[in-house]
Amino acid sequence: MRLPIPPGDFQAYLFDCDGTIADSMPAHYRAWTRALGEWGCAFPEELFYAWGGRTVDEIIEDLNGRTGLAMPVAAVADRREALFRESLPEIRAVPGVLAHIDDAYRRVPFAVVSGSTRASVTASLIALGLLDRFPVLVCAGDYARPKPDPEAYLLAARLLGTEPRECLVFEDTELGIAAATAAGMAAVRVPPPWLR
Repeated sequence: MRLPIPPGDFQAYLFDCDGTIADSMPAHYRAWTRALGEWGCAFPEELFYAWGGRTVDEIIEDLNGRTGLAMPVAAVADRREALFRESLPEIRAVPGVLAHIDDAYRRVPFAVVSGSTRASVTASLIALGLLDRFPVLVCAGDYARPKPDPEAYLLAARLLGTEPRECLVFEDTELGIAAATAAGMAAVRVPPPWLR
């Protein structure tokens, strides 16, 4: 099923990766729960989805604050990433988003704008056979202020040489939609896995 898009003459499509291009959020959640479980830290699924769009480091730091734990951020992040990579062969593209990628490829430029690391985004796109479609990747570490701040989306538009008002964003999280709106961009909301 193709997702409906708003009217407009869009000159670039900007996509979040996890939960938007890649139906990877369940795999990410499994990786999170296993990595955090090694430290005795619970991560309720509702909170995981509510925090969608945040960076890995932010999530670990906030969980430390909530639980009183002192999990080493880099070590937990690396462990979570390794566990997620084990599940890459199972990852599929979100059909409604893939239809837009296939239809618009070579007609408008694309970028990925993600709170995940470049390594994680690249691995997901390679697993889906889509890496060559995205000449611009804006990932955690490329910007100072994460979603819902518009910085990452504005950076992607600048790298594509496109005005923000000419960009259409595909996003699955409230934080991502808020970032797109703050950037002055139109957005398509990708439904969560249980509504697809």
